[in-house]
Amino acid sequence: MIRLQGISRYFQVGDQSVHALDGVSLDIGAGQYVSIMGPSGSGKSTLLHILGLLDRPTSGRYFLNNRDTTDLDERAQAQARLEQIGFVFQFFHLVPRLTAFDNVALPLVLSGTPPEDRNDRVRQRLEVMGLADRIHHRPEQLSGGQRQRVAIARATIMNPAILLADEPTGNLDRASGKDVVDALEALVQQGITLVVVTHDPDIGSRAARRIHMVDGRVAEDSMPGGLPP
Repeated sequence: MIRLQGISRYFQVGDQSVHALDGVSLDIGAGQYVSIMGPSGSGKSTLLHILGLLDRPTSGRYFLNNRDTTDLDERAQAQARLEQIGFVFQFFHLVPRLTAFDNVALPLVLSGTPPEDRNDRVRQRLEVMGLADRIHHRPEQLSGGQRQRVAIARATIMNPAILLADEPTGNLDRASGKDVVDALEALVQQGITLVVVTHDPDIGSRAARRIHMVDGRVAEDSMPGGLPP
């Protein structure tokens, strides 16, 4: 599913080169539930951005479903993101003027899916997220937990193989955060590959595989090689 070979990412800050990632090699199999933890500045969000084709490594190779994505042009990367990868962020990134229904429908609109084919899919996805009575509400009319569940519905409406979540509960109270984690873990049961970046050790410990990063490197991996022992 995912294979990283010697991935490094350097940023130039003034006359200094900052190593956000330093030679990361990692395999993640289909259907795995992985948490990535570590202190601020350890490289975990940079790693997630590279996995999501939102950033390019300075060196190394990234294979997604046996395809080398490292040198894809921006259009090919955007197509791969649309078809294979879903994203959930800490601050939801919903379009304020659109209803829950229209926010979830956006990827289908962008992919050219006809209205008659997308309407039932959107309604069903929102119902699964427990939002059947919030379909026509705008983000400002929803709680934080409800907004994050709308974001999850949008992230999965294209049936991606991979879902990347960056601090998905970081802006929520504990009860709402639990609902969001339960929703994400239900997707793992359906076969999705879930990679969660989190500062919360309680959430990180729930993953079947736990990766701890320090100074841009993998310091600990509960499943070295990417497979259960």
